[in-house]
Amino acid sequence: MTPGAHRYPAYIGIGSNLQGPARQVENAAALLAEIPGTRLIATSSLYRSGAFGGVEQPDFVNAVAAVLTTLSAADLLGELQAIESRQGRERGEARWGPRVIDLDLLVYSGQKIETAELSIPHPGIGERNFVLLPLMEIAPDLVIPGLGRVASIPVNLDEPSISRIA
Repeated sequence: MTPGAHRYPAYIGIGSNLQGPARQVENAAALLAEIPGTRLIATSSLYRSGAFGGVEQPDFVNAVAAVLTTLSAADLLGELQAIESRQGRERGEARWGPRVIDLDLLVYSGQKIETAELSIPHPGIGERNFVLLPLMEIAPDLVIPGLGRVASIPVNLDEPSISRIA
């Protein structure tokens, strides 16, 4: 990172249910550390969860990573999409369908951002255990705009089962 540059905390959801999902999630987390101007601070355990959205498919492996970055939210999103492409994700896949890798910018520096390309905080954080539980593990005191402190957000009991695997 550039000395003296402002560093923004950001949290990234990572998920996969194809081509060795645990390996795909771990590879994506490692690639986050290679983003210019970005330092990987923490990565949650891996969690297995049933698929979200009603499409029949294999279970997902999910994690959340925390980074400090000098990049803007839009530039960081571009880097996340480049990692997805590098790992074989093709844009245009079915919404909530199976995928090799999915990287979602969940929270960026406590900001609320709403553009055609980006919604921060990511919609649905409080409704998705596969995001909320890993986020609770690494950042229980994080305040998500509009939702409050992570540790105080109730777990969604209607969501498919989730378990920590590593």
